[in-house]
Amino acid sequence: MSDNHHHDAPAAPTQSLTKKVLTVAVLLGLPLAVVLGLVGSFRSHDSGAGSASMAEEAVTARIQKVGHVSLGQTKQELRTGEEVYKAQCTTCHAAGMLGAPKLGDTGTWGPRLKTGYDALLNSALKGKNSMTPQGGGAFSDYEVGRAVVYMANAGGAKFDEPKAPAGAPEPGAAASAAK
Repeated sequence: MSDNHHHDAPAAPTQSLTKKVLTVAVLLGLPLAVVLGLVGSFRSHDSGAGSASMAEEAVTARIQKVGHVSLGQTKQELRTGEEVYKAQCTTCHAAGMLGAPKLGDTGTWGPRLKTGYDALLNSALKGKNSMTPQGGGAFSDYEVGRAVVYMANAGGAKFDEPKAPAGAPEPGAAASAAK
């Protein structure tokens, strides 16, 4: 074995330093040039405070509302018992789900009818067993009462419609007034 191993001589320190400085200059200079170019482009499109883009009308148009929130309708025609039943109650009461008495099934409605309208209305408004308050709906107590009468009468009761709240429009009043 020979001790004459040839190794490549390292690059001169000045060449390595020059290469590092050039790399850093390019890595810092390129993003800086891009940012300055974008700023210059933006300034050429917006000539200052007196420009059209800063006019009061333009600012107002850019910050106008894109929508609004309505927390409820101010006047809505009251729904009949059948309409409330179809909108909310039919899911469980048509199929008898979770022990709900089926519409028109006098056998299952019989014992419930003996408790009276007020007890049935209370159960409908506050919930009972698996039924949530109002069956999860968003109807007025009056409309829920009408649905109770509709379902109870279909099950053999002879309940009268509940009295409408003072000033409440009757269902169909708007339709008949339009004729």
